[in-house]
Amino acid sequence: QVQLVESGGGLVQPGGSLRLSCTASGTIFSLNVMGWYRQAPGKQRELVATITTSGSTNYADSVKGRFTISRDNAKNTVYLQMNSLKPEDTAVYYCKLDLAIITKNYWGQGTQVTVSA
Repeated sequence: QVQLVESGGGLVQPGGSLRLSCTASGTIFSLNVMGWYRQAPGKQRELVATITTSGSTNYADSVKGRFTISRDNAKNTVYLQMNSLKPEDTAVYYCKLDLAIITKNYWGQGTQVTVSA
């Protein structure tokens, strides 16, 4: 079965930077979409950014220009570089793998990101 392991979360001051990593293991099809979602207390889980195997990206308007998603296909790893962090970015960040060919989605355990002075 597929497993996603995230790392890189933590506490950072406003304006600071953080990089999240997520590595997928198991049977990973060559064509897939990986992404990051986040959920703050009392709020719905929302899309942050996604990236296809070919490198096509999609960002939420709230993070555009500040966050950058990238991936290493050979390592089945997706990254999220977060710059100019704001307190409203505070949330649990989840890694997602979408294997459209078998209509299956897989989620990581989540990693806490806290932006506070």
